[in-house]
Amino acid sequence: MKQLSTQPPAAPGTERAENADQMAVASFVLGLLGLLIFNLVLGPLAVTLGTLALVRQTRRRGRALLGLVLGLADLAVLAATVLAGHGTIWQLGS
Repeated sequence: MKQLSTQPPAAPGTERAENADQMAVASFVLGLLGLLIFNLVLGPLAVTLGTLALVRQTRRRGRALLGLVLGLADLAVLAATVLAGHGTIWQLGS
């Protein structure tokens, strides 16, 4: 027997807000991971997702801002490492 859902359909803006909240959390996690590994890719991703979450009016504004700052810190660590002459931790090629 098929049961009918008793929940009303979600409002159109609700899904967009939930997506923005997920982007904010992803930005924070990627920014944090980018400080440890592969900051060349994870830093820009964190910056992009944090910016998109803020533009889409996330309810997790603090987490989106923190992800944005961590993404920028990833890029600063990468720049400092390369400018110091030590290169990056990983090498492409021989």
